[in-house]
Amino acid sequence: MATARDIRRRIKSIKSTQQITKAMKMVSASKLRKAQKVVFDIRPYCQKMEDIITHLSGIDETHPLLEKRKTVNKVLYLVIGSDRGFCGGFNGNLQRFLDHTLAKEQHPYQLIVLGRRVLSFCTRTGKPVVMNNTQIGDNPSYAQARELAGYIQKSFTSGEYDEVYLVYSEFRSVISQIPTVKKLLPLDLNQSPDDQKIINFANRQYIFEPDMAALLNTILPQYLDINIYRTLQEAKASEHGARMTAMSSATNNATDMINNLTIALNRARQAAITKEISEIVGGAAALNQ
Repeated sequence: MATARDIRRRIKSIKSTQQITKAMKMVSASKLRKAQKVVFDIRPYCQKMEDIITHLSGIDETHPLLEKRKTVNKVLYLVIGSDRGFCGGFNGNLQRFLDHTLAKEQHPYQLIVLGRRVLSFCTRTGKPVVMNNTQIGDNPSYAQARELAGYIQKSFTSGEYDEVYLVYSEFRSVISQIPTVKKLLPLDLNQSPDDQKIINFANRQYIFEPDMAALLNTILPQYLDINIYRTLQEAKASEHGARMTAMSSATNNATDMINNLTIALNRARQAAITKEISEIVGGAAALNQ
């Protein structure tokens, strides 16, 4: 049975850990608010760009970014995870989802991996990683997304890859982050079509300057940039939400452990006092004899 001194040391250790988890929860909550605002602001912008491109894509379905290859020789996956841990099952869920997705892939593939945790998993399991980045940071910039989009666009248009997919955790709420796979190239604007919205958009009269074909050539690369930027922000918001939830649970668990250990400490002290009283009573009885 642990002594009162051992229990006090244990309580002190848990309180120190609890202070750390509480601080990490507050930091994650602050980062989450910023990332969440970016995600909620960028979603309507991406949706409106999709509406416009859906309307314009009918005039030039042979655009390099819209061209669907008859034969798929190689596929590229952009996988976005986290650099740090302490975020519950965030990385584990993404890794299992990635394994399941790649198991169904029938064509040769390569990976671009963002995040140290996912990179370690891919290296350990022997997955073909062609590029990686473990320095994205907590606030991905548009410049980072644009650089990544430029490489992907060049690789796709040159014929090195015939399809490109995004694998990331979509942010739903603080306690819900859903691993998702989304086709990036060739641009598939009808993955979840809203027919009525497309009809309403098509019935409107717009004047385009310059002409519609030139506008499509300009807006498609920009849409690719913003799509990757949105995905980076979704993944970061999911990571911060998962870490906040994990640290909140850890803090609550520490409180429960401290309460249980305090009860155990009181019992140990009571047992020690009872033992001392018994020894005194026994000693006094022996002297009286």
